[in-house]
Amino acid sequence: MKKVLAAFAAIAVIAGGCTKQQPQGAPDLGPIQVLVSGSPDEIAAYKTLIEAYKKAKPGTEVQLLEASSSGDLTTKLSTSIAGGAPPDAFLMNYRLYGQFASKNAVEPVDERLKASKVIKASDFYQQAMSAFRWGGKQMCMPQNVSSLQVYYNKALFTKYGVALPKDGWTWNDFLGTAQQMTRDAAGHQIKAGETEGGPAPKAAVHGAGVEPVIIRVAPLVWSNGGKLVDDDQKPTRFTFDDKASLEALRNFIDLRIAYGVTPTDEEVKAADLVSRFTKGQLAMLFESRRVTPTLRNAKDLDWDVVSLPRYGNPAGILHSDAYCITAGSKHKDAAWSFIEYAMSPDGQKIITATGRTVPSHIEVSKSDAYLDPTKAPKNSKVWLDAVPHVRAVPTISTWVEIEAAVEGILENAVNRGDKLDAVVAEIDKQTKPMFARGVTP
Repeated sequence: MKKVLAAFAAIAVIAGGCTKQQPQGAPDLGPIQVLVSGSPDEIAAYKTLIEAYKKAKPGTEVQLLEASSSGDLTTKLSTSIAGGAPPDAFLMNYRLYGQFASKNAVEPVDERLKASKVIKASDFYQQAMSAFRWGGKQMCMPQNVSSLQVYYNKALFTKYGVALPKDGWTWNDFLGTAQQMTRDAAGHQIKAGETEGGPAPKAAVHGAGVEPVIIRVAPLVWSNGGKLVDDDQKPTRFTFDDKASLEALRNFIDLRIAYGVTPTDEEVKAADLVSRFTKGQLAMLFESRRVTPTLRNAKDLDWDVVSLPRYGNPAGILHSDAYCITAGSKHKDAAWSFIEYAMSPDGQKIITATGRTVPSHIEVSKSDAYLDPTKAPKNSKVWLDAVPHVRAVPTISTWVEIEAAVEGILENAVNRGDKLDAVVAEIDKQTKPMFARGVTP
């Protein structure tokens, strides 16, 4: 891995050294490099976007740099910045970008956005825009405004004669449905407790699939009236010792420990949650919009989407990625020109066609480019209905570390049955130093 990263840094330096100089006073046409990560379908869409941009702006040069995952993208970006030859622009989730914004590695876009004749700030959902503000400045332009929802396998519900989930359902509704949909190979419902020890029946179909990560727990905490951290602006610790937050965390862990409606760690390692859903081994799946292209391509899969179950008020968690300009770019105007096109209605429609994104451009999100009734899911509007209720996790430079630490603790809790007070204490122990080291806007 070190050799690969060193090679990438060397290539970036060489590329930076070969940059063409623009004549004084001439428009900056590049060449620029844009770093993204995504599935093959997404990468193909970004290539289509670049070709459309080049036709709209003759003479421009854009090179797409591909990363295999968000982690790989972060590593490549860090290495290239350290090597003095970063890409001109990159696409990154708001939960990750704080580590770069805190080091002044991102160029604010405020002035360019104000001067644009193509787009304006009010064109976009402010829930996504605000997630990319740092020090009072707009750092990046969000291409999507997704959130966590519940996918469900309609054919399985019909097979077992269970009522389909409905928007506005409660946590207890969800739990009851997940229990009804947890079945053995003969199709019989497995009751709570029967999956524990001895010759207990093995679930051929689990009622729900939910990753044991903080971004799955957070909206449940908020819906229950709890707080995730002590201060959203300047967080110093998680607040799972709060009664409402603790209740949501307990119920989340109990999905496996007390009720057995979610797959075990061993089962997920054998086949991940998305694969299990497409194969009819999972009745419901907690996910953002990102899995839609995969589900659309799954053969003979009849599915739709429903809102997150709620405790009290509806609550959701933001999933948003944005185009950012690196502070070290030699072609910032050209980078902005590309981003400006990508964020325009024409650009947004190209990426929306993959099915992966909920467009941040308000006009596009309400058009058939996104709400096309001929394409699954039929209930795509559920993401737009969720926008007023979505919240972002705290913006802090160490959030990536914090998420990773909590994931390990939650995995153990869900699969080993660790005591709740020990889980909360361990989360505090591991993450408080990370919060303390973090930089906030």
